[in-house]
Amino acid sequence: MGLERDVDLALHLPLRYEDETRIVPIDALHDGDTAQVEAEVVHARVEQRQRRQLLVRVRDASGELLLRFLHFYPSQQRTYEAGRRLRIRGEVRVGLLGREMVHPVTKVIDGAAAQPLPTALTPVYPASAALPQAYLRKAIASALQRAALHELLPPQLLPSGLPSLREALLFLHHPPPDVPLATLEDRSHPAWQRLKFDELLAQQLAQADARARRALLRAPPLRIDEAAPATLTARLLQALPFALTAAQHRVSAEIAADLALTQPMHRLLQGDVGSGKTVVAALAAARSIDAGWQCALMAPTEILAEQHFRKLIGWLEPLGVQVAWLTGSRKGRARKAMLAALASGEAMLAVGTHAVIQDDVQFARLGLAIVDEQHRFGVAQRLALRGKLAAQTGSDEAAQEPHLLMMSATPIPRTLAMTYYADLAISTLDELPPGRTPVVTKLFADNRREQVVARIRDEVVQGRQVYWVCPLVEESEHVDLQNATETHAQLSAALPGVMVGLLHGRMAAAEKAAVMSLFSGGQMGVLVATTVIEVGVDVPNASLMVVEHAERFGLAQLHQLRGRVGRGAAASVCVLLYTPPLSDTGKARLKAMSETTDGFEIARRDLDIRGPGEFMGARQSGDALLRFADLQGDDELLQQARELAPRLWRDEPAVAQAMVDRWLRDRAAYLKA
Repeated sequence: MGLERDVDLALHLPLRYEDETRIVPIDALHDGDTAQVEAEVVHARVEQRQRRQLLVRVRDASGELLLRFLHFYPSQQRTYEAGRRLRIRGEVRVGLLGREMVHPVTKVIDGAAAQPLPTALTPVYPASAALPQAYLRKAIASALQRAALHELLPPQLLPSGLPSLREALLFLHHPPPDVPLATLEDRSHPAWQRLKFDELLAQQLAQADARARRALLRAPPLRIDEAAPATLTARLLQALPFALTAAQHRVSAEIAADLALTQPMHRLLQGDVGSGKTVVAALAAARSIDAGWQCALMAPTEILAEQHFRKLIGWLEPLGVQVAWLTGSRKGRARKAMLAALASGEAMLAVGTHAVIQDDVQFARLGLAIVDEQHRFGVAQRLALRGKLAAQTGSDEAAQEPHLLMMSATPIPRTLAMTYYADLAISTLDELPPGRTPVVTKLFADNRREQVVARIRDEVVQGRQVYWVCPLVEESEHVDLQNATETHAQLSAALPGVMVGLLHGRMAAAEKAAVMSLFSGGQMGVLVATTVIEVGVDVPNASLMVVEHAERFGLAQLHQLRGRVGRGAAASVCVLLYTPPLSDTGKARLKAMSETTDGFEIARRDLDIRGPGEFMGARQSGDALLRFADLQGDDELLQQARELAPRLWRDEPAVAQAMVDRWLRDRAAYLKA
């Protein structure tokens, strides 16, 4: 469970509490109560009903109670001898046979004096199957005595009205019985507030430290003469077949200012689906090339990498830039030629998948690394790309690393940006290019498939194209592949004369490329695909997106899929086919999709539904950094922690480091990526 130090055990807080401080008379028990009684055994017997049951009748001065055990050992029967006194705790049911408890917790007591009642509520801890509550309670109680919980923060720096850390922890592990339980459950009690503040402060300190350490790193300054008409950047702007939006101009200027510095840029470019991130990336690449340095662009899938590759080649090759293409499927002589062109500096731009970071890929002078859909890469992969410049020869360059631009079409809600991404500069494309039509989203139960197929027929007749997406769940890849294949067969039969294509992850790269080429070229009317088309696919003539089993997809994925249509002038529709009954989460997701097309609002609701750990993909980035604080509810504490963190590093660096060590230990390491 990761509980290695005394302080880890001290910070392992109860999930809930049981009140064992009071004895309730049997005649005061009501249906549904969870209560504790003290009573004497009248008799115990095993009855054979549908199954064997141990029935124990007990009595106190006020009345009788039946204890029912469905699972028991013969030795238990001997525990419940007539005349024995028990302390019993459980949930009360009132039925035809009077009051009863099923499987209560019982203790034999030899007289009240020998068994004093607890004076505090009994904690129930998060545990594992192999670890009983009694053991965990004992371990935590002794750890609380030993743990170094001395105050690190001077009292004047704490928000007013909060207890010391030791007081807060002792209170939360053993609260008095008169505490309002609601304040413990909703974590509004001052003891909870103290823990949340310390946790948020440690997290902000770790972010500030990561930012300060990054400020000491060096990168090549990528400066160009803005007034010169012949720069690649100026020629690219002239050659583009469209004008940039105001947001694209603003974001490009933010990136240009960062690239001119000798400190590595560490910027996240976020923008909704279709806001034009690729052209901003192309302008950043052009700037790097103008300054005499190479650029690498890495995307998570071959299809997405190829979309970027086609666009960048279309824009940059006519201007004299050689672009290298590196993916896992590119092998042999073609790959060797690309590697040689990058190593010699002949190719100034590399585009590809994680193949870009393989050991045999050497750059002559890598100045800028661009990572698309950065959350889809693990931390180690992002660090490997940044290490490519340090591996190059040359005394000055050995200590340098490339500027890093990360791109994401999953917008980050403000509270996440303030906490998990506090060490990043964030640029936001908050404006869609003109001519984009809003996509209408419709929800259909699965039994209305025929209507959807009829709509597809109409779209194809009008010369439009259609996506049909089937889910792919790794655990049952075979079943889902079969689902995609069957859907392809059904649609082919229902749409005679229409070319219906099939695209899935198990196809060879050449097959995928051939299918995408037919669809992009307009010859294929309908494309049945698994989620390999989730990001980056740009076919302006596609006007209908059907997502089958939409309840199985995450909100961000559904929003990405919807973004594949509405890229041209035609009115576009996204149909979400679902199979009832829906879970509460499924209902919340589909409701969000039908109510808004704003990616930032979608991301905010996604954060509400899933919580920050899952939203960030915490599995690939280390444990979720916050266990106690709630990003939405603890805005004020977060703001105070943000303001205090830089002051603490400046005035009390030893205290700041001790806070990070106490709360985060090695979990702060992943901030480096």
